[in-house]
Amino acid sequence: MISRLEVENFYSIREAQSLDLRIAENVPEVSGRFGAVFPGSRERTPKVVSIFGANASGKSTVLRAVAFLAWFVQSSFQLPPDAPQPCESFNDTEASKMPTRLSIHFGAPYDLLEPRLEECANYVYEVVFRNDRGKPRAVQSESLRYWPAQGGKPVRVFAREDNGQVRFSKGFGLSGYKQVLTKVRTNASLISTLAQFDHGPSLLLQRMAARIISNIFLEKIDLLESNVVRFYADNPAMVEALNREIARIDLGIKSMSVLPGTSGPVAQFEHEGLATPMPIHLESHGTRLFIRIFPLVMRALSDGGVAVVDELDLAIHPAVLPEIVRWFYDPVRNPSSAQLWMSCHNASLLDSLVKEEIYFCEKDSLGRTRVYGLQDIQAVRRTDNFYQKYLGGVYGAVPQVG
Repeated sequence: MISRLEVENFYSIREAQSLDLRIAENVPEVSGRFGAVFPGSRERTPKVVSIFGANASGKSTVLRAVAFLAWFVQSSFQLPPDAPQPCESFNDTEASKMPTRLSIHFGAPYDLLEPRLEECANYVYEVVFRNDRGKPRAVQSESLRYWPAQGGKPVRVFAREDNGQVRFSKGFGLSGYKQVLTKVRTNASLISTLAQFDHGPSLLLQRMAARIISNIFLEKIDLLESNVVRFYADNPAMVEALNREIARIDLGIKSMSVLPGTSGPVAQFEHEGLATPMPIHLESHGTRLFIRIFPLVMRALSDGGVAVVDELDLAIHPAVLPEIVRWFYDPVRNPSSAQLWMSCHNASLLDSLVKEEIYFCEKDSLGRTRVYGLQDIQAVRRTDNFYQKYLGGVYGAVPQVG
């Protein structure tokens, strides 16, 4: 699970912002909503991270940071050698010369060479990009560290410096890979580079990053309906899972079937009272959105990954949204403590959340995003009406009208 995210000089976030999801030890468990950072850890984080705020307040920027880090670890080696990094710094003159820093804290096996799930540790991966006006954004530093079980200072797994030098521990297993280090480009991660040469620990970290599944990267990704239908056609078990849900949550549909078509598979929907099945293009926008998002959520639940969903509430009925959120609390549906990170405008969802799950984004007069959690606000009680107080402006992060 992700336990902390730090973002600095990235899109609308100029000053360093931190989402520390760790929950105090004296906070009681609430209906399966919290999970251990890794098996056996005493540190807990929420399984649902919801981000509220006005339009253009930076909610998507927070999610974009998570998705970008996952992409950078997995796939940045695929960039052409001189290609710029697909991200931006804050848009003012001073920030254009300042570094961009992203870091993410997570649980992973203590031994990356012979990983065992019962022996894990807290890790932090950090990358810093140098911003030189007129030049492609380049890696200034990249590092991976973990905290030993007995406590104390973090232990370096590897640290890559601005001059290209890489320092590493014995546990990273770079014996025999030193020649590869000379091939690490300034626009690619060390991990994605080493993975091309079948370096075991890097392949493990790459697979872990692949468990972050998102509908946002630089912008929100509008998943092509034809690709989604093709995914269902290739995964009959996902169709069965979908049909179990769409009848239960009352989308007005009895079932979906995927059939061969002249230009590829087609989806059809059987409705109560209608004589013939309906093609997907005649279904409601909300139904079609649910069909697109469902595989993303289910993959995270089955793999114990992280679903990063921008505007999950868009066109989904307010009664259905809490049901999707509850899937992450269910130990049967979510046996491996998958996380859901989502941006949301539908304030009614606040009635279904606890304060450790709620975060806000707001911009100042200069367009800079500030991120904070409801648990960071003093005197917030669990019995408070979060919905009413948020819309009343008590917590901030609401549109200023007039």
